[in-house]
Amino acid sequence: MFIGCRAAVTASLVALAVAVGACGGAKEGSTPSAGQKATAQKLIDIAATPRDQVKDGGTMRWPLDQFSSQWNYNQVDGQTQATFDVVYATLPILFVADEHTTVTANPDYVASFDVSTSPQVVTLKLNPKAKWSDGRPITWQDFAAQAKALSGKDSAYSIGSSTGYERISSVKAGADQFEVVITFARPFGEWQSLFTPLYPKQADDTPKHFNTSYLDHIPVTAGPFKVDKLDKSAQSLRIVRDPRWWGKAAKLDAIAYNSPELEAQVNAFANGEVDRVNIGADASLVKRATNTQGGGVRVAGGPDFRQFTLNGTSTVLKDVQVRRALALSINRAVIARSDLTGLNWPAVTMDNHFFVNTQKGYVDNAGEFAKFDPARARTLLDGAGWKQSGAFRKKAGKPLKLTFVIPSGVPASRQEAELAQAMAKDVGIQIVIKTVPSDPFFDDYIIPGNFDLTVFSFIGNAFPISPNKSIYVKPKKDAKGELQVQQNFARIGSPAIDKLLSSAEEQVDVAKGRELANQADKLIWNEVHSLVLFQRPQNIAVSDNVVNVGAFGFKTPRYQDMGFKK
Repeated sequence: MFIGCRAAVTASLVALAVAVGACGGAKEGSTPSAGQKATAQKLIDIAATPRDQVKDGGTMRWPLDQFSSQWNYNQVDGQTQATFDVVYATLPILFVADEHTTVTANPDYVASFDVSTSPQVVTLKLNPKAKWSDGRPITWQDFAAQAKALSGKDSAYSIGSSTGYERISSVKAGADQFEVVITFARPFGEWQSLFTPLYPKQADDTPKHFNTSYLDHIPVTAGPFKVDKLDKSAQSLRIVRDPRWWGKAAKLDAIAYNSPELEAQVNAFANGEVDRVNIGADASLVKRATNTQGGGVRVAGGPDFRQFTLNGTSTVLKDVQVRRALALSINRAVIARSDLTGLNWPAVTMDNHFFVNTQKGYVDNAGEFAKFDPARARTLLDGAGWKQSGAFRKKAGKPLKLTFVIPSGVPASRQEAELAQAMAKDVGIQIVIKTVPSDPFFDDYIIPGNFDLTVFSFIGNAFPISPNKSIYVKPKKDAKGELQVQQNFARIGSPAIDKLLSSAEEQVDVAKGRELANQADKLIWNEVHSLVLFQRPQNIAVSDNVVNVGAFGFKTPRYQDMGFKK
């Protein structure tokens, strides 16, 4: 999860601002330079193939890690990898990144842009050929509606993030309906991350439409593919080439999605029944897929990372000293080695919440409470009133017990939970592992906070600061007294962290932006918001005859180029 963008005077300075997220490392196919703390041999591995060498037609079979119920990626329930995998093929993606995080306008939607400052004003000239599937052209009105919905001013919109949008003072038409003039009340360095994906104005005009119009169906599209059939009960979705698409036509006839559990997906891949599987960091499944006749595993480094999230509103973990003790009891290096053994991937920990190991700006900020020290953990628990009583600790007669929620069908999650369970037991903390179905894992457990501890991956992009802000800003209560967590599933934060992140996201100066983000990161570790484990390898099993598909790293997938080689 987290498929978690960031003002400048001229286009060249905009590019400089985007370079805050530049990935330091090797070009495709080469090894990183000596002395670099690298976690990948490649930045991208997709069997890149020119379009004229890609077959016209065919259906690619693509299992999802879960079957989404919410297809509005901007809604809090919609920010999953599964939703990403579908909407990036069917909705407007305004700016795209390459594997080095260089960001450019997508000419299918944006013909040109201009940026000025004092105040910051971004002017987009849209491609007039771009239309929604209902026949209406994409205009400034769609941008205005999305900016309003995601501004955070109306809590009835259940948004995943207001980052960047809350800085917009107005969105108006320019010379015509295809010119969008976006004025910012406060600078926003990673502005190119906004309005991607873009939804039609009728999906954003009211809270009800925002929360429900893409619930269990995808009514309107504007991409190289459109929806052919969505069957919620069968958990299947088929998208097909849209003949009204104004750009280069999709090479594939269709992409067929379903969502069996991961092990079943790999079995299906081994049997030639699917064409592409996101395996993650499960060595046994990677080995099986690697040995599959007619297929293999494509591997690259990117912005994704594995982490433990602690629920700061749970009965026990609301005490920061208990969170610190838990962190001190967890040997992250052991978990990284356990997860990554057998993979072509260095088993090193990741010690930063914003920058992955090979990324420019990476600094080890883990601090004192992320170092394995069970003796100190016991001292902190004693001081917090949790006294050893038999195998586990108690306070006022209540046991020190945490529920670790994991999704079914993900062997890596169970392995990580069991390791944490054994480590925590050594200091007197009882961890009970609760396995839940993978589809409602986020909707029913993580988002509403029905857990003490959990593990999942955050899926990043070319922008290191602004997409992450909604994960770490302190949640606030709305007028109804309900906590608006956005993506801060830990529900932990502080005014100091918020101030630093607000300053970081408006920086044009690359070094200053990194410095402020790293200052915030130190405080996040100190609060024990979450325990980052390692930069997650992108292990994508792909049939040998499938091209322009695989481990994209930081690169934005281009669905119309995917297909089968001639």
